[in-house]
Amino acid sequence: MTMLSFALVLSGVLLNAAAQLLLKAGTNSVGAFVFTADNLFPVGLKLASNPYILGGLGCYAISVVLWIMALSRVEVSLAYPMLSIGYVINAFAAWQLFGEALTAQRLAGIGTIIVGVFLVARS
Repeated sequence: MTMLSFALVLSGVLLNAAAQLLLKAGTNSVGAFVFTADNLFPVGLKLASNPYILGGLGCYAISVVLWIMALSRVEVSLAYPMLSIGYVINAFAAWQLFGEALTAQRLAGIGTIIVGVFLVARS
């Protein structure tokens, strides 16, 4: 994998991870709500106009463009497993930003992901 290809894959993964974090921040700022026919439009409008959610959707859009560019240069069997790096980033970011738990079992899973990505990247 060339440096350009790696940069495209990593940028796509990082933007995808950022999108998830922004979407979570957006839903946190909107707060809990119940889906009913009466509040579907008001809640939908609140979500659709939330700056965090809009930022997350923007990150997704850019990440898709970068991902397509990456796939034009890298085998999908090599590129796709790299998306797992986003799981690792998001677990630690969610722990720091949102106070989510990082239990021993989750850390073991994260370690497994890191080993798997390393093995795929070396192939």
